[in-house]
Amino acid sequence: MSERAGGAAEPTVLTVERDGTGRHLARDLTPGAFLAPRPLLPDPDALHIALVGTRAGLLAGDDLVLRIRVGPGARLRLVEPSGLVAYDHRGGTSTWRARIEIAEGGELHWDAKPFVISAGADVERHMVVGMAAGARMLWRETLVLGRSGERGGRLRARTHATYDGRELLVEDLDLGDAEIRELPGILGPNRVIGSVTALGTVPAAPPHPYGTRLAGPGAQVRLLDTVAPGMEAELAEVWETWRTAPADAAPGLGDRGSGTGGAA
Repeated sequence: MSERAGGAAEPTVLTVERDGTGRHLARDLTPGAFLAPRPLLPDPDALHIALVGTRAGLLAGDDLVLRIRVGPGARLRLVEPSGLVAYDHRGGTSTWRARIEIAEGGELHWDAKPFVISAGADVERHMVVGMAAGARMLWRETLVLGRSGERGGRLRARTHATYDGRELLVEDLDLGDAEIRELPGILGPNRVIGSVTALGTVPAAPPHPYGTRLAGPGAQVRLLDTVAPGMEAELAEVWETWRTAPADAAPGLGDRGSGTGGAA
């Protein structure tokens, strides 16, 4: 696959609001360089939008940018019909950046498909979430180091989420050096990292052995595996349980340790 020139990319922009009658409105659905937001079937309780890929990527020099805003009391359900692949960068680098703002009473569910870091890729992935008091977010993601038979490229995934002005989840996951990340106690033989994260709320759900309570109202289940299908099935079960569970002060998790973030 040929390399293309880099540079600042056009961001994909989503702005969802709720009017005085309770209707959900898409105020802004601007396609970006890599993803286009497409409305799905109407739902009186939420706005459903798919992030549809519009070009191959990521290649060296690519900069995928997402800007999402959920207004007061609005609910956005975001899905991805297909995953994303970072191909061999041939010595270059690429970036994936998302900035999310959720106003008071707003809610975002983002069911993301796997992000594959092929051999030779070098990706910076940065997620910034700002949430007002009473806002909520449920996020599922899967990072895959390498396609079938590959060791996988370099990845640095950073997440910074705040709730009511205070840090809720701060994580810097540096998986750039394959020799280090494959050590026992880090990833070992595993190359698939999956998680379901609740921000702004703690689902009242049955305990999970790999659950962690965050520094404030939030929880996370993170799993590691050598292949994706089995782990994806378990993540889907956690996602569905948390999606339908009511909020509760008790985490319903196996691990009740608290802190900002957590490494794989």
